[in-house]
Amino acid sequence: MDLVRHLRYFVVVSEERHFGRAAERLGMAQPPLSQRIRRLESELGVRLFDRHARGADLTDAGRVLLGETVELLARLDRAVDLTRRAHRGEIGTLHAGVPADVSGRALAAIAAAFAERRPELDLDLQELTTAEQLRQLADRGLDAALVRRPAEVAGFAVTAEVAAPLGVVLPRDSALAARAEASLSDLAGQGLVTRPRAAAPGFYDEILEVCRAHGFDPVRVHHAQNPEFVLGLVLAGRGVAFDTGEVARKETRAVWRPLAGEVLVARSTVLVPREHAHPAAGDFASAVVEVLDGGGKAEGPGDGVVARPWTAVFGEG
Repeated sequence: MDLVRHLRYFVVVSEERHFGRAAERLGMAQPPLSQRIRRLESELGVRLFDRHARGADLTDAGRVLLGETVELLARLDRAVDLTRRAHRGEIGTLHAGVPADVSGRALAAIAAAFAERRPELDLDLQELTTAEQLRQLADRGLDAALVRRPAEVAGFAVTAEVAAPLGVVLPRDSALAARAEASLSDLAGQGLVTRPRAAAPGFYDEILEVCRAHGFDPVRVHHAQNPEFVLGLVLAGRGVAFDTGEVARKETRAVWRPLAGEVLVARSTVLVPREHAHPAAGDFASAVVEVLDGGGKAEGPGDGVVARPWTAVFGEG
């Protein structure tokens, strides 16, 4: 016996207090409805209605069952609704990994843009290395990941790609700071301050390879994870750093200058599982593109605004 359906029939009969009116309301004939109520009574071993010529009245047992059933069916309907909404990505949390070098300003903007699209969802942003992002995405610990390229992304779906030319962060008293832009060969004889290779191995290797191919072979490489530490080492004369402009914004003694020819580019990809991706993963990708595409500006205190020509491409997944 379909107990839930029989209980729904029971509630309608209880409200109408008449089998004929209840059957009409349910869109069925009266005899099958009467049979199902009889079967429910048989299953429970009680009489639920006192039947008479004018209709049907609840017995004491029927009144108790009605009180419990109304609440039970309401909770069941709510459970079904919540389950379906969760399946559609309308409630819960989206877990997303991001590189450690994404600025706080950008993270806040991404969170705000996602909230506009999915106000009913929480966005859990986690600062992770490329390897950690790929591993957690494969294990379903993450629903989406903003990964620095190049990286091995086989087995995942690409929902969007974003690219941003990198410039160089210099002390303000550097001779190169007076120029509108710098070339990599102008940096010869300097050190380089960059994030550890473990954070994004492919990106790290690509940066050094492009630098050496264009005449800049750093005399030494200093590693720094925190943007404040990167900036501190640059100001201490340990080397230059490559960035989209956010680091230099923090300090009047530093400047950001674009690189001639845009030879260094920070390329990132929003990845999701290839199968059964979170329904809101596409909204996260859209939020990332909204923030990192086109509207970004970089400026140091006291400097003019320098446009950063970001580009973004959406993948087919």
